[in-house]
Amino acid sequence: MKLIIHTRHAVLAEDFSQIVEEKINSLERFSVLIERIEVEVLHEANPRQGKHAHHVIITTHGAGPLMRAEAKSFNDLAAFDEAVKSIELQIRKSHEKSKSKDRDSVRFKDPS
Repeated sequence: MKLIIHTRHAVLAEDFSQIVEEKINSLERFSVLIERIEVEVLHEANPRQGKHAHHVIITTHGAGPLMRAEAKSFNDLAAFDEAVKSIELQIRKSHEKSKSKDRDSVRFKDPS
């Protein structure tokens, strides 16, 4: 999985890219084919937008469905955490849809 981080009007912390890699790599446990994940970090310079000054957009590209999550918060990591929660729910939902719907169990099988 390829990870791309874009910034617009923002200066990222030194460990931000490591944190992003760790959290994005944890999403590989689902069986959804994702080729590329783009993380876009925006910073609003308007001081009136203080609590929502940092905006993070996560977009996935691959053989599965296109997924996108956005979050705004007071700093980059908090916004990224909210966006990761949202994208994880979307990936989990896609993973659950692809699971087998065969509900046969040993208890209910016909003995013939």
